[in-house]
Amino acid sequence: MNLEKHLKLPIFEIIQQVADEMKIETYVVGGWVRDVILRRESKDIDIVCIGSGIELAKNVAHKIGKHSKVSIFKTFGTAMVNFYEGDINWQIEFVGARKESYSRDSRNPIVESGTLEEDQNRRDFTINAMAISLNKSTYGNLIDPFNGLIDIENKIIQTPLNPDITFSDDPLRMMRAIRFSTQLKFFIHNDTFDAITRNADRIEIISQERIIDEMNKMILSSNPSYGFKLMEKSGLLKIIFPEMVALKGTDYVGDRTHKDNFKHTLEVLDNISLNTNNLWLRWAAILHDIAKPLTKRYEPKIGFTFHGHEVKGAKMVKYIFKRLKLPLNENMKYVEKLVGMHLRPIIIAEDIVSDSAVRRLLFDAGDDVDDLITLCEADITSKNYNKVQRFKKNFEIVRQKLITLEQSDRIRNFQPPVSGEDIMTIFDISPCKEIGMIKSNIKEAILEGKIPNEREEALKLMYEEAKKLGLKPKK
Repeated sequence: MNLEKHLKLPIFEIIQQVADEMKIETYVVGGWVRDVILRRESKDIDIVCIGSGIELAKNVAHKIGKHSKVSIFKTFGTAMVNFYEGDINWQIEFVGARKESYSRDSRNPIVESGTLEEDQNRRDFTINAMAISLNKSTYGNLIDPFNGLIDIENKIIQTPLNPDITFSDDPLRMMRAIRFSTQLKFFIHNDTFDAITRNADRIEIISQERIIDEMNKMILSSNPSYGFKLMEKSGLLKIIFPEMVALKGTDYVGDRTHKDNFKHTLEVLDNISLNTNNLWLRWAAILHDIAKPLTKRYEPKIGFTFHGHEVKGAKMVKYIFKRLKLPLNENMKYVEKLVGMHLRPIIIAEDIVSDSAVRRLLFDAGDDVDDLITLCEADITSKNYNKVQRFKKNFEIVRQKLITLEQSDRIRNFQPPVSGEDIMTIFDISPCKEIGMIKSNIKEAILEGKIPNEREEALKLMYEEAKKLGLKPKK
């Protein structure tokens, strides 16, 4: 089969000219070939040649001219050419064809020069093992020894060679299989999936950074729950993220029951994914009920309870982020905040929506209030149609009140109109508990709607509160 019609990018013509001048066989391989067949956008291009990939890269960069930059990685025998074409930053990796062998305690292979066939043999999946020739005499010819094109047509993920060897050699490929299956909506071949299950414990030799990179790509897919179900079924999730597996199961005591929180969490995650590509909001969905197994109690008069799971869950976020090698920065704090507050809008929506409750929500959530409401709306997974409609209606009221009160009271991230420094200056006092009491009473009055969020009214209340505490203004 000839796929020359897909090689419309000017860079391929440049590579073809340089490769023919150097008299070396050259191919575009892997993910770019897969994605162009699937009509998916791809800016990363992998080039394999039968010879020195570094020398080929240098000559290609020279032919592109001043707008290109070449980075050489001698240890790995690879080179990367970066160049801009319009607004697109193309990244093209060049490597000589190679074969690999592995030791059991490492995913780092022993690499030797090889043929194109040997290079394709070492690829992870059939859909990533296709190559297109870039030499003029065979330009556009597809080399597909493992029928990757047929697997794309049938939406199948499978390994080119024995899957047990493939996954034992490089266990990260198990995560990649699940990630590709989730992203592409492909089915993992039974033999391949069985091999993942058999080799799941091999994932422990992989660095957590590599694992979380694959997980995050999976989480950012349009239907991330599918990937988590595959991870759980294969045994990978229990090794990588045991707290999530602990959510599984439905308990019964007499006629009382509680829902399977693993299933519920995945429903919330998919609901969130319909509304946002925000990775950290998706992580908040994953972790919002993470402490339920630790807070579950059975009370005969009430049934199953999970008191304080939002507080305990927020405290668990840092530990989980640290272990999974997720960033311990403002993104973690954002997730902590949403997990800790995820019941607040629900409680408001269950009751009469008072201005005071919405002001407090706006004050505490600040700029994250819209994401918090989005999370809470996604958290509605009840099969009771009337209950769902009631919540949706009340959340709309909450959203509208947030807009109205923000416009009138400017509560989001507000600082009280009277500061501690103001109080110390006016009453000529040093730092003391009375200052905190006055500031707190002013804040409460604003949040309760007793006074507007304005300095004049706040000063008036300050004098009243100070008088109660026996403070007199400086003369």
